[in-house]
Amino acid sequence: MMEITVQVPDALGQRLRRYQERLPEVLERGLREVVAESSGAFQDESGVLEVLASEPAPDQVLALHPSAQLQARVADLLDSGKHGELSPADEAELERYLAVEHLVRLAKAHAYKRLAARE
Repeated sequence: MMEITVQVPDALGQRLRRYQERLPEVLERGLREVVAESSGAFQDESGVLEVLASEPAPDQVLALHPSAQLQARVADLLDSGKHGELSPADEAELERYLAVEHLVRLAKAHAYKRLAARE
């Protein structure tokens, strides 16, 4: 195991104190988010939520699709889950993606209904 010393502002140190036993998990989750930002996966997720929150037209909702990077990440997480190799941070990440996917499916079903009502 590697030991790393990090200096943080006092206020952050106070907030981290209550999670002292879980600091490796906190760092892993934060690192995954930073990596996701650089890979586009986090931007995908944020972009989808922004579109859904903007009261989009049905065609905008139906045009929502995950990027290739996000699809690959979700596939990796699902594969790891099948083999029982998901860390708690990976499980949380997968659950977040699945929740966003569920919201998109609901929004698309609603968009189809809106289009059908117009016809």
